[in-house]
Amino acid sequence: MSARAPLDGVRVVEVATYVAAPAAGALLADLGAEVIKLEVPRGELLRHARPRFNGFRSDFDGSPQFETANRGKRSLALDLRRAAARDALLHVIDTADVLLTNMLPGRRAKYGIDAARLRERRPELIYASLSGYGGSGDEADAPAFDYAALWARTGMMDLTRDPRAAPAFQRPGVGDHSAALSLVCGILAALRTRELDGIGQEIDVSLLQTGLYLQGNDLSQALATRQQPPLHDREAPSNPLWNHYRTRDARWLMLVMIESEPYWAAFVRAIERPELEDDVRFGGQVERYRASRELVAILDEVFAQRTLAQWEAALAGHRVIWAPVREMIEALDDPQARAMGYFRRLEHPRLGSFETMGPPLLMSGHEMPADCPAPELGADSEEILRGAGLAQHEIEAALAE
Repeated sequence: MSARAPLDGVRVVEVATYVAAPAAGALLADLGAEVIKLEVPRGELLRHARPRFNGFRSDFDGSPQFETANRGKRSLALDLRRAAARDALLHVIDTADVLLTNMLPGRRAKYGIDAARLRERRPELIYASLSGYGGSGDEADAPAFDYAALWARTGMMDLTRDPRAAPAFQRPGVGDHSAALSLVCGILAALRTRELDGIGQEIDVSLLQTGLYLQGNDLSQALATRQQPPLHDREAPSNPLWNHYRTRDARWLMLVMIESEPYWAAFVRAIERPELEDDVRFGGQVERYRASRELVAILDEVFAQRTLAQWEAALAGHRVIWAPVREMIEALDDPQARAMGYFRRLEHPRLGSFETMGPPLLMSGHEMPADCPAPELGADSEEILRGAGLAQHEIEAALAE
């Protein structure tokens, strides 16, 4: 392991709530940056969320999602409606390498922390912003969540369904965590170029842009053809070996042999239907496409004969690409995820010991333990302001309620 973390010595001031921008801040902290999180004096809403509010039958008295998005940070609580607090924040930003925010542009300008003003004050500052629809244009100031800007608006919600089903409902934070990776990528690139020329730059990531990028395969074809991508029809897919099937115990498994020809012989032996290999109806990829509905009916019958666990045992060791459709509670104990150390244990001063999701990458030279809890609200306010050069009376004025 390296003696220094990759972002050792980098200071980030985060003016952000909910998930996408804070998740980027957490990853920067994982990489060794000092991340100062600004919150309102009552704390952001996600800090107060509890699993029971989201349908979990649990008395866990913390916010696991807040912990995941804010681990390893320091907390500064200021009411930016007050002039003394705004002035104090500017002094803190003066000590930073990066300003990370998802505050709407109009509010940033109102509080004096818009990119133009801050970068005129300090051209070396890297200003990274996350928005719903981008930093310019008619919708720059429109509020958004990933459900709207990334999922519904981009066509992803409509495409992620069976032709006979209603559009699928996105799970919380899926788009936000994708956007966080783009934010971090841009910040790292800007830190690198600043090493070369001493000048910072603005990083603009939107949920709309991220949603379009995530659909790159479909979107590139739609742009070239000006046609709507076809929906996946489970009963008549273009490739029956790239499809999902129901098992005897009402579970599902997913076959993912996108190039089916190299796998066909091994597959029919794995499901104990070797006679299908020489069946002229399914003799090649084109033939299987033409007889797709007929082959799916056969495979539906085959997979319905055994439970998911029995199929896991039967398919083990065969040269086929597939996966069980897990419930999340089962994924918690996935042997490979455990072997790779993808989950981390937090020792929280108030909540005790519990597990959380680790970083989305591993490094050979930096451990990225990700085991430091999110800060208590305002726990570091005085120390941060003192470190930014404020006198005691200025600190008291900034923190006054």
